[in-house]
Amino acid sequence: MIDDKPEVIHTEGAAPRWIGIVVVVLAIVSLAALGVGWTASNRAASLQQTLAAQTRQTTQSDDVLNQRLSKAEDTNAQLQGELSVVTDKMKLTETELSHARAQAKKIKEDDAKELTDLTNNVNGELATKASVDDVNKLGTDVTGVKTDLDTTKTSLNMTRGEFGTLIAKNHDEVEELRRLGERDYYEFTIEKKNTREKVGDLMVELRGVNEKKNLYTVAIYVDDARYEKRNRSTNEPIYFFTHGGRAPVEFTVNSIGKDKIVGYLSVPKVQTTHTQASGN
Repeated sequence: MIDDKPEVIHTEGAAPRWIGIVVVVLAIVSLAALGVGWTASNRAASLQQTLAAQTRQTTQSDDVLNQRLSKAEDTNAQLQGELSVVTDKMKLTETELSHARAQAKKIKEDDAKELTDLTNNVNGELATKASVDDVNKLGTDVTGVKTDLDTTKTSLNMTRGEFGTLIAKNHDEVEELRRLGERDYYEFTIEKKNTREKVGDLMVELRGVNEKKNLYTVAIYVDDARYEKRNRSTNEPIYFFTHGGRAPVEFTVNSIGKDKIVGYLSVPKVQTTHTQASGN
């Protein structure tokens, strides 16, 4: 009996297939990693450039901001200086106005006292004269006093200004004030614009007239100074004070027309040579 032995065939061991797959996968992963690294590197470089540009822009913005801040501080310092000057001037103007109002009040009180004294004197003289002869003898004086009283009564019916002065609204009232003898009056008519005309001791220049609104604008020259009064109404006095003077100078326009103003200048009897403009 022939023994059947199984035939053993020896073959060289072949590499498993999964090893190849692993190698391919590793290669692909390596390439992907290289690609990601290259992209990340480029992006990092781009971000660095962007950051550097933003840093430069921020530095420039800081410089501009510092310059503006410095300029704003200079402007603020200048405004504070100007505000201080304006404040000082306002204090000075308020002091002058208070002084002027006190003077006006005293003038009004003096006028009232003089009128009362005059009335009392007349009544006393008439009461003490018992005979007809004495009355006839005083007839002339009584007539004069009556005229003065009539003039005073008419004057009291006139408007008084801020400083107690009587304001005339026409030529007849100017004449009544002139008869009182307390002030000098210079009537004027200016019929040409932008030309200086002498009124009393002042030079006056008509700058403009608004007939519809009954307003006018003038420039008044006193010594070497020029004062422009804009959009003033008729019968609205403009006051000036002399240096050391007790009573104001009064410039009043009674009527206006086409490039024309008519009015008067009222000056105290005792008038100094230097005159300055009031804030009114």
